[in-house]
Amino acid sequence: MNTSVTAAKHTRFRLPSFGVQVLIGLVLGVVLGLIARSIGADGVDASTGEVDPNWLTETLDTVGGTFVTLLRAVVPPLVFLAIVASIANLRDVTGAARLAWKTLAWFAITALTAVSIGIVLGLVLQPGDHTSVTSDAASAPSSTGSWLDFLTGLVPANVLGLEGYDTGDGTVGFSFNVLQILVVSIAVGIATLKVGEAADPFLSFVRSALAVVQKVLWWIILLAPIATIGLLGNAVASYGWDALGSLGMFTVAIYAGLALVVLGVYPTLLRLNGLSVKQFFSGAWPAISLAFVSRSSVGTMPLTESVTERNLGVPRAYASFAVPLGATTKMDGCASIYPAISAIFVAQFFGLDLSITDYVLIAFVSVIGSAATAGVTGATVMLTLTLSTLGLPLEGVGLLLAIDPILDMGRTAVNVTGQALVPTLVAKREGILDQVAYDAPRSGTPWREETTEVREPSTAAA
Repeated sequence: MNTSVTAAKHTRFRLPSFGVQVLIGLVLGVVLGLIARSIGADGVDASTGEVDPNWLTETLDTVGGTFVTLLRAVVPPLVFLAIVASIANLRDVTGAARLAWKTLAWFAITALTAVSIGIVLGLVLQPGDHTSVTSDAASAPSSTGSWLDFLTGLVPANVLGLEGYDTGDGTVGFSFNVLQILVVSIAVGIATLKVGEAADPFLSFVRSALAVVQKVLWWIILLAPIATIGLLGNAVASYGWDALGSLGMFTVAIYAGLALVVLGVYPTLLRLNGLSVKQFFSGAWPAISLAFVSRSSVGTMPLTESVTERNLGVPRAYASFAVPLGATTKMDGCASIYPAISAIFVAQFFGLDLSITDYVLIAFVSVIGSAATAGVTGATVMLTLTLSTLGLPLEGVGLLLAIDPILDMGRTAVNVTGQALVPTLVAKREGILDQVAYDAPRSGTPWREETTEVREPSTAAA
């Protein structure tokens, strides 16, 4: 009797699946964001002229910001340890170089497809001719993209990949450069292979440390539904939809392009490779939804890697390479759709004609430029690189800044979707995809608990 009662209680109070929890967080975030926006600001700071947010907006900002900070804190050790460990495991994997080249090739193919869609939409919808924004809003950005940024971004300033910056209040802050961490990790991993048996104690430490970091990461990710409320709620409360009126057609063009890529191009590629579209999106959904609200591919990267390996069946050794690489260079939203439509918008706004050569340059920058700006990632930097390559006024960037946060949610979601898609396609085509994991029902958390029976790359590649 007691057993049946206990079982009934467990059934009655069982939490919904992780994906459902995130969906509930999305809804609550929008509701609380609208409430916070209706309350209005507490006032204006007389010294700076900045608007003081109300208590609800500040609470939402704190909840969401804390979660993103925790994620970003885990990223550097996770990337370093995972890549070093996976390189060491490559001694048992055949065709590692082929996997890398095919990954880059699919990055380029999907980027070229996305930028082509952006160009067509820009020409058809002509957002620059259908806007009420005035030239007063035009202003040059504080940072711009350069082709030299790729080379400088490859060279780590220190072994940790840390970069210092002025916080504006007399102190110095630090941020990490994922591309530099990748370079350091690859170098250490290759050195571990070359040293041989003498590196076994170090490799054992790396694997143990990786298991600990992953466990901490799972705890952080469990907070994602709550963080979603804060992240999306703060976005709605802080930005709202007021600025969309003057740039309505531009916003429609961007989201139409993003939708065509996610709902058209990606499903087509999945079907052509014999993969279920429903299974892919249900498996990748936790990362996609977190990317939408967090607006950070790098911050979402741990979860992207988790769902790519555990939900989509991509071997660990390959996923630990492809996903971090994609987080810095695979940006169909920020580096393809957005700069293509934005460049056409700026040209139309200033009454400048683009030639066939200019459109070819837009495609070239979108395919190659995302890697060139990996050291200073960001859609604004990517846009300035495109505008400067075409000789268009950089002041046009200022016209679009008012709605950038709203656009960035969709852009980042598409970025992360592509970062999970390409490794899945390559793994399927190479015959190393775990089809059982891919086709498995989605329930619970987006990862399975680690056990002592870890799947080795050689087994997955067999």
